[in-house]
Amino acid sequence: MPTASGSGQQAGGAGIVSERIFLVLGALLSALAVAFAAWSAHALAGTLSADDLRRFETALRYQQWHALGLFLTGLAGTVLPGSPALRWAGWLLLAGVLLFSGSLYLLVLSGWAGWARFTPFGGMSLICGWLLLAVAVATAGRGR
Repeated sequence: MPTASGSGQQAGGAGIVSERIFLVLGALLSALAVAFAAWSAHALAGTLSADDLRRFETALRYQQWHALGLFLTGLAGTVLPGSPALRWAGWLLLAGVLLFSGSLYLLVLSGWAGWARFTPFGGMSLICGWLLLAVAVATAGRGR
């Protein structure tokens, strides 16, 4: 609901906090993905097995694309402030990146196969985040 200033910020600022956090986290995860890509190309390429390098690159690819999705979720929040589905979509995308990419990074760097148990939960979080983003956009403006 717009305020007197027309900013679209809800009373108490709850909507704007989520919008900003998704923009900031999406940008930070994107920057981190670029840094990890450089690190893997220049420092890790000669030290990892082909399978581990493939896992690391998979983690990077998912982090890059879903960080952009998180950023877009933040942008969508400026158009659809206060959407619970949109907020959930953002948090699920963040959790998905941390669980999916994070577990693959940890698996490769630590060698402990137990980290792979978390990867499917990250994948499911990413899927649910994208589905909720679709729901938020498809149902925008209804019931207002």
